[in-house]
Parts: sequence; C-alpha cells; structure tokens
Amino acid sequence: MLALDKELFQGRDFLSLHDFSQDEIMYLLKVAAQLKTLQKAGTPHHLLSGKSLGMIFTKSSTRTRVSFEVGMYQLGGQALFLSSRDIQLGRGETIADTARVLSRMLDGIMIRTFSHQQLAEYATIPVINGLTDLLHPTQVLADLLTIQEHKGRLEGLKLAYIGDGNNMAHSLMFGGAKMGLHVIIASPDGYKPNPEIVALAQADAKANGGLVEVVTDPLSAVKDADVLYTDVWASMGQENEAEIRKAAFAGYQINGETLKAAAPGAIVLHCLPAHRGEEITDEVLESEQSVVFDEAENRLHAQKAIMALVL
Repeated sequence: MLALDKELFQGRDFLSLHDFSQDEIMYLLKVAAQLKTLQKAGTPHHLLSGKSLGMIFTKSSTRTRVSFEVGMYQLGGQALFLSSRDIQLGRGETIADTARVLSRMLDGIMIRTFSHQQLAEYATIPVINGLTDLLHPTQVLADLLTIQEHKGRLEGLKLAYIGDGNNMAHSLMFGGAKMGLHVIIASPDGYKPNPEIVALAQADAKANGGLVEVVTDPLSAVKDADVLYTDVWASMGQENEAEIRKAAFAGYQINGETLKAAAPGAIVLHCLPAHRGEEITDEVLESEQSVVFDEAENRLHAQKAIMALVL
C-alpha cells in the first residue's frame, strides 16, 4: 500500500490552487503519478476504504463525473451522484443547511456549479471544487501532471493560453504561477481575466519564480511557447452569447499558424469538450503535438491524489 504524508492535507478544502504552496502542489503531483503507476499495473490501492464522497452537480459533466466516481471506486470508497434535480438544494434548501446535513453523513463533498458558492464555509468536511464559473483547479492539477509527463519539468516553461479569460484562464494563472511557469493569457478586450485574480497570480508568480501576463495579440503570446492551451469561446451558461462571442474571438484560434509560432515540440492542451473549427482546428487537435486525451485521462489520477490526501 502506498504510504501517504497526509499531515498537511487531511481535512483541507481544495477550492483553489492559490491556497496551496509550490511544495504542496508538487507533492500532489507526485502522489498522482504514483497512483497512476499503480492503476496501470493493476495494483489495488484502497486508500479510502469505507469513505464516501458526495458529488453535487448543477452543471452537466463528462470528465468530472466519471473521473471522480471511478477514482473513488479505485480508491476503495464510494461516490454518490447528487444532481440538483434530485436533492433538496434544487427545491430551495439553503447551501448552508445542505452543507451541514451532508457533513454528518459523508467524508467529503465535490461540487460542480455555476456560482462560487460558499459551501465550504458551512461544511465540516473537505470540499473539492470540481468547477465553478470562477475557477477549475482540479483540471489544472491534471494539466500540470500532463505537462510534467511530456516536458519533464514545469519550472521555466512558457504556457500560452488563447481565448476567453474564464475559469480555466484563472486557474492556469494560479497553477502556473505557483510552479514557476511563464503564463501568458491572450484574450480580446472585454473578455480578459478577472483583474483581482490576475493580481493574486502575479504575486504568486513573483514569490515562486514565475511570470503572469495578460495580452491581446494571440500570435505574440504563442511565440516560443512550450505549451499551447485553449478552451471553448462560450462556456456553459453563456449559450445565448455564442454568436457574439464567435465574432469577438475570431482570430483567437489554435491552428497550424499558431502552432508554427510556438517552440519546436510544443504540446497542445484543451480541457474539453472542444468545438472543433472554432477555438481549435481538427488538424491541431489530431496532431502528434496534441496531448489532450492524455490530459483528460490525468483528471482521474490528479483527482485521486486530491481525494486520497484530503479525505
């Protein structure tokens, strides 16, 4: 059985990578890699035997639901899918009451929702942010694991994100800053990241040897980048803005031209689902430089590390 150093993690919420030190994130990545090795070898690793995770979903999901549910099973525990249509939260029960009730019955809660609700304020068990409109830290932990696997390191690499200054951009800035990357976000005016998040990430970068920048020109951003990253132009809940956003993001696409401007051997990431032909072309998504399906798989391993350490 894998021996874990849980002292710094057990009982903590996992809401933002900004809340964790470089050493703590590095340890999470180490555990994720070890758990991946065990899973590939078919070696049982029931580190959470007898534990239960409640999974609250108010947003639809493929990767988040499957990776948490399967991950909990592989760790020897149980995951409960709690749709907002199936629990009283969807019928007006307060987040505070829901948190306090679930805290009496579960060992942890994962929530995937629209607004950045303060579930963790009322819960007495660990809360994991599976995605909010503000942040997506579990995805970025998987991204860092993927970059480390393909590049052999994190510190000193340049990551260029092209597109909406959304929850992915925010968490990439936090994760990259903590791990000493140069993160550059290229977004059109009106769609840039939250200035408060940018300021926090820049402070993190200064303390950890990284760099965080926000620019408008995508081609200048990708110049000599080791990692290219993009996301859909219209996220869940923004469907009515889709046509306006298509016009605003014209030119903010990862395609053959942007790939040529990046460093030789650059890898391409996308959190998925992808709108092929919009933020990324089929040619790039299916190229040898695309590691998006390695990245998707790593959601499983990264999230298992989080659960194994905090629950």
